[in-house]
Amino acid sequence: MAIQEGRAAQTTLTVNGVAHTLQADTRMPLLWVLRDRLGMTGTKYGCGIGVCGACTVHLDGVAARSCVTPLSAVRDRAVTTIEGLAADGDHPLQLAWAEHHVPQCGYCQVGQLMTAAALMKRSPAASDSEIVGEMDSVRCRCGTYARILAAIRSVRDAR
Repeated sequence: MAIQEGRAAQTTLTVNGVAHTLQADTRMPLLWVLRDRLGMTGTKYGCGIGVCGACTVHLDGVAARSCVTPLSAVRDRAVTTIEGLAADGDHPLQLAWAEHHVPQCGYCQVGQLMTAAALMKRSPAASDSEIVGEMDSVRCRCGTYARILAAIRSVRDAR
């Protein structure tokens, strides 16, 4: 069935390699589809306007803000959430996060990890200034930016 903008429709989307079919308004933000309809609560709600980055997921490998991405925009695209970043939580960035004691409150960490993973995939040898520029788009209430940079550097330098 074709998706009709602004109407409830049966929609199939692929999240973490698994196809999910559901009935939903195609204007519903992807964040709420993931959390409320699919029970994937790893992706966090932060600001609701795409500024803080807590809701970051990957769309075809590119970091995207799920709170401002309507369901209609994800058809025929692969969605990856933090749950799908690595099956056992052993993505190199997740391991580096633990090694460098990055999380404090942890709220922004999903967005930080997903943004960093997209960057490392796109630009494995990113310079410090590229890393800072990219990661500057995700807000951290606790201010662990130096540890975030150290963790990403360790993954970059290990390649």
